[in-house]
Amino acid sequence: MSLAGKTLFITGASRGIGLAIALRAARDGANIAIAAKTGEPHPKLPGTIYTAAAEIEKAGGRALPLICDIRHEAQVAAAVERTVAAFGGIDICVNNASAIALTDTLATEMKRFDLMHEVNTRGTFLVSKACIPHLEKAQNPHILMLSPPLDMAEKWFAPHLAYSIAKFGMSLCVLGLAGELREKGIAVNALWPRTAIATAAVKNLVGGEAMMAASRTPDILADAAWLVLTRGSGEFTGNFLIDDSFLAKNGVTDFDKYRVDPARDLAPDFFVPDSSIPPASLKALR
Repeated sequence: MSLAGKTLFITGASRGIGLAIALRAARDGANIAIAAKTGEPHPKLPGTIYTAAAEIEKAGGRALPLICDIRHEAQVAAAVERTVAAFGGIDICVNNASAIALTDTLATEMKRFDLMHEVNTRGTFLVSKACIPHLEKAQNPHILMLSPPLDMAEKWFAPHLAYSIAKFGMSLCVLGLAGELREKGIAVNALWPRTAIATAAVKNLVGGEAMMAASRTPDILADAAWLVLTRGSGEFTGNFLIDDSFLAKNGVTDFDKYRVDPARDLAPDFFVPDSSIPPASLKALR
């Protein structure tokens, strides 16, 4: 089980969860196309595509930093073409890039509504579409979305309707593409965290330093993603996975290593169905 020599096209891989997935693959010796917007340092956002590339290469992988705004079809097409030219193909597409605004309907400006839908739903559809012709030629091809289970409960939509629709749109792409691509042997799965994850989005938009302390590190999703992407694509598709439950089913018992602050109770993430039972070794969620 290894991603050695595999080429991953990862959106939003300049920081956070996308970078963590890239680094986990890089330790196997994978090739990583870093498709993200940040080419210059941002005062509130750590890292750029170039600092991410340096980390990936230090970890043992090969990196291709690509300025790419997934809202724009021409930029996506160019990024995919450059990836294929550099590495000879694409084996794995990871749709990680996402936009978030936790506002109710009256507080949601339409430009923010449009941004979330252009990045989350449309961007996921567009990137997947651009990668499919190359995935068809790959051995053990995968598409992975960082998106939630399709749990149609009112509580997930009422507080932030626009964001929820856009995020569930990514999951609908999983549902549809898994069926559409099954006969072609391309696996399509979704992965989602049970708890808050310590990323810039959580710090800046969700709960600040207090929420960061009650979060897990992105490494938990990176480890879970690695397990997904090393599975046989012909036998593992159409799944909506919660990170710790999936890891537990694959023999992981130590979840404390992923905590930012082991003394703090964990903050639950959005969209985790009530029916999803956490592993027995998990400490309390607040």
